[in-house]
Amino acid sequence: MTEEQQPFAISEADRQRNVILECPYCRDEVPNLVEDFVSGDYVCGNCGLVLGDRIVDTRTEWRNFADEVLDPSRVGNLANTFFEGAQLDTLISHSGDKGSGLARSLNRTRGRAIVQRQDQNLVQAYKDITTLCSANGMPTTTVDIAKAFYKRAKKEGLLHGKNNSAIVAVCIFFACRQDNAPRTFKEISALTKVNVKEIGRTFKLLKSKLDTAAGFTSSNDLIARFCSSLNLDQDTWRIAEILVDKAKGMDNVSGRSPVTIASACIYLSSHLIGSGRDLKAISEIAGVGEAAIRTSYKILYANRNDLLTPDIFTRAPKASEANLPIH
Repeated sequence: MTEEQQPFAISEADRQRNVILECPYCRDEVPNLVEDFVSGDYVCGNCGLVLGDRIVDTRTEWRNFADEVLDPSRVGNLANTFFEGAQLDTLISHSGDKGSGLARSLNRTRGRAIVQRQDQNLVQAYKDITTLCSANGMPTTTVDIAKAFYKRAKKEGLLHGKNNSAIVAVCIFFACRQDNAPRTFKEISALTKVNVKEIGRTFKLLKSKLDTAAGFTSSNDLIARFCSSLNLDQDTWRIAEILVDKAKGMDNVSGRSPVTIASACIYLSSHLIGSGRDLKAISEIAGVGEAAIRTSYKILYANRNDLLTPDIFTRAPKASEANLPIH
């Protein structure tokens, strides 16, 4: 047999290049090798010569239906950062076990092991936070921040002897504040069904212990959301913010609720610019009584000469003091 009849013969020089995988028939400088995972072979894409068999498929064993494009791990989901320790778990079904009851026994044993491994109260609190935030349309970032606050409160030992529902409510309050979507105590109370006074007491405790920057909600934090809910334009929103900043320095206004001050300033600015909203509409959005808004508005109206500075009329040429109602 001549050398031309032996296309698969490997020379000594080729044997020394044992770190290069190439087709001995084509001898291309840039090998066109294909991994055929169906048959488990390495195949030359030019001539079809099988170069290796029984290759291992290193790809994932399932399709990814998640919203993210990232490929999942072969061993399951990523570890949950809100839990500590081992998180491997097994579900044991006992629906078909009608005889010996062995599956039920194994399920009870599994339940006791889970209680020892991770606190069931923590799991339940995370479920409550997720359910409450999802019911109010809050984003995932707010949910994760609230869970982080709850986990920190647990590490600090602040859960013993406290109302767990109130702690969950305050953690959601902190999360909304930190995620630049603040809520009032009344809104959190309506969401979690926890008394406002209980939320206030728990808030003071957690804020002092956790040393969080998520403090009380200010009037400026509420202006944008309230104006958006009332379908007011940006000029009304900006004027309301200016009025809030000026009203904070007034002795007879500074001690009032931030929600009431924000509502009164929105009422004044909307009428000033000619797109006035009535007290009932603002009261429903802000969750404050009409009488409280009217009282604060009277104080603002009495001090209108100090509040309505030329910069306001420059920002909104249509603004006119004659549009303000007299209560």
